[in-house]
Amino acid sequence: MIRKANINDTDQIAHLFDLYRIFYRKTSDLDQAKKFISERITQQDSTIFIFEKKNSIVGFVQLYPIFSSTRMQKMWLLNDLYVLASERGLNIGVALLKHAQFFAKETKTCGLLLETEKTNVIGNKLYPKLGFELIDSSNFYFWETSL
Repeated sequence: MIRKANINDTDQIAHLFDLYRIFYRKTSDLDQAKKFISERITQQDSTIFIFEKKNSIVGFVQLYPIFSSTRMQKMWLLNDLYVLASERGLNIGVALLKHAQFFAKETKTCGLLLETEKTNVIGNKLYPKLGFELIDSSNFYFWETSL
């Protein structure tokens, strides 16, 4: 079952979020993950959908609202998608992505934007199957502050 996350889901989502960060070679920090997820939910600056199976959260997708100046419309940044390793291959990621697409239409936005590493073989095969178009005509740059 897919539903929107609420504050009571924080601990379970934070556990998955920590695993997600580890997948992207970040150091585990469950306490900070709990704080981060709790803030996103309470401040309502992201929308998190969870996939529940037998009262356990086994996957999530997190969307952030952004704007496209050229389209002059709101869109969603699909920033995080994660499914427990033990639950992969069961189309949970597909279900979460389709739910995010439905949500983008329901909220009358122009679409979803996502980024993934070139080494994410599964994601890079999955996204085009669900209608995502690879934009290889653009360069993606990132400037990081030194905190």
